[in-house]
Amino acid sequence: MLSIFRHRPHSPLVAALIRARGWPNLHDLIAFTLLIAGAALLGHGAAQMREPLVGLAAQPVSLQIAHLPEYALRTTLRMFAAMLASLVFTFLVATWAAKSRRAEQVIVPALDILQSVPVLGFLSFTVSFFLGLFPGSQLGAECAAVFAIFTSQAWNMTFSFYQSLRSVPRDLDEVGRGFGLSAWQRFWRLEAPFAAPGLVWNMMMSMSGGWFFVVASEAITVGDTTVELPGIGSYLALAIAQKNLAAVAWAVVAMAVLIALYDQLLFRPIVAWADKFRVEQTAGQQRPASWVYDMARRTRVLKRALRPLIWLWQRALLWRLRPRAIAAAPHAATNPRLGDRLWLALVLATAAWGAWFAFDYGRRTLTLADVAEAFGGGLATLARVVVLIAVATVIWVPIGVWIGLRPRLAQRMQPLAQLLAAFPANVLFPLAVMAIVATGANPDVWLSPLMVLGTQWYILFNVIAGASAFPTDLREASSVYRLRSWTWWRRAILPAVFPYYVTGALTASGGSWNASIVAELVHWGDQRVQAYGLGAYIARATEAGDFHRVVLGVAVMSLFVTLFNRLLWRPLYVYAERRLRLD
Repeated sequence: MLSIFRHRPHSPLVAALIRARGWPNLHDLIAFTLLIAGAALLGHGAAQMREPLVGLAAQPVSLQIAHLPEYALRTTLRMFAAMLASLVFTFLVATWAAKSRRAEQVIVPALDILQSVPVLGFLSFTVSFFLGLFPGSQLGAECAAVFAIFTSQAWNMTFSFYQSLRSVPRDLDEVGRGFGLSAWQRFWRLEAPFAAPGLVWNMMMSMSGGWFFVVASEAITVGDTTVELPGIGSYLALAIAQKNLAAVAWAVVAMAVLIALYDQLLFRPIVAWADKFRVEQTAGQQRPASWVYDMARRTRVLKRALRPLIWLWQRALLWRLRPRAIAAAPHAATNPRLGDRLWLALVLATAAWGAWFAFDYGRRTLTLADVAEAFGGGLATLARVVVLIAVATVIWVPIGVWIGLRPRLAQRMQPLAQLLAAFPANVLFPLAVMAIVATGANPDVWLSPLMVLGTQWYILFNVIAGASAFPTDLREASSVYRLRSWTWWRRAILPAVFPYYVTGALTASGGSWNASIVAELVHWGDQRVQAYGLGAYIARATEAGDFHRVVLGVAVMSLFVTLFNRLLWRPLYVYAERRLRLD
């Protein structure tokens, strides 16, 4: 039908009018239909979120299939609201850390700590705040859920963007400075486009990571406070509590449909658009395709409507076309190292004050036995994390390279990878609990795979992003020099994907600590199985509303993750920046 419409004969007058005025075509009709439908769904969902809070008790979550479309809409809006907040956070915080050494000394350790704080740890202290911020309205509970999803999305996006900004090839940066581009222009014309491919893949991973914790975000139970927001997460939590396997299956089907929809309508067009920012000297042989992206490029009225926004953006890029010359002050002989040392001393003093505050808060009700229990559980969880990340690395790095070097295959695997990454561990709780109870297996061993189920995909997605960004000219050079087998891996592809792998492995390790909260203590109806570890310790304290032990568990987890990152991942980051940059 499209080809018939396109080649339909017109009179010369009508053809002239279409060329002159840009009359709408079939692509405009489809685009405006999608936009109107999206606006209507957004308006309906936003109106539901502003309803009175008492309405949640009057209309509790139901397992009827007819309610799933409404629940799917509410969950999707929360996840995209968290994604928007994560993007803003990424552009501000990651750029600040990459551009300022003093900011980096604070932001990077803070991100290490924040990604280690479990979603339940955030909910323990934010639910009451948001409910008090919007008293009597569902908006407070919605903000708490969005913030919880934000904490599962923002960190890997920030780390990815930070790593990309630190890895911009020096020759490109020198060209930008040679043209007199200001810092604002270098960011939008060079640095942000260079980081776009990796950021896009991490956005998809963040959406999938949000699904992993959507149950904890929508079915909130902290002490005596219980809030169940309508959504797929609360639907799944109720299905698990009632041992309804059919409802669990319908929830998974609804998730699969949603992932396929936003993959086709959003992420696949973004991947096709971001492909033009790949750094290479020869044209790529294969390009990712998207029917939505192609349709948007062929519209007439839509492109004309967007011209004012494009003009405004182009004008914004002209700000400070040339950097201002800064004259050296006559007394500018101040030693910069002294300022760095003073700043570091201030940071350490602030950290010491925070540590003392947490210690003083906990020592009122906690004992040395509680501290020993938390640290012992932390060591057990650490052992699980190390083993699981090593296994995931061996499995997913070769697979990620194989997929990333084949754009058409990556395009086909994209929705499947998102679905697997979004697959919540809660769905496997029935199988895990029934199998462990029936066989008498050791839960310390057999609950461990649930920790890496939702986090191993950080490694896969980042390796795919790194392999997809591997320049075509380097691939051709590898073929010319006939690099084969281990030499090709060691000399070509591993150096190219290594910075991306470090980002993925760092986030996966932090996510595994976070996932231990739901993986070391699992429920299936009234049956309960738990493994020895820090995650189970925090989960028990959260269920009991014991905030002192929650603070202790979160502090111990933050300490373990921070030390692990400082001793392993940060040195690998530095190595990747200094030795493995594609200059």
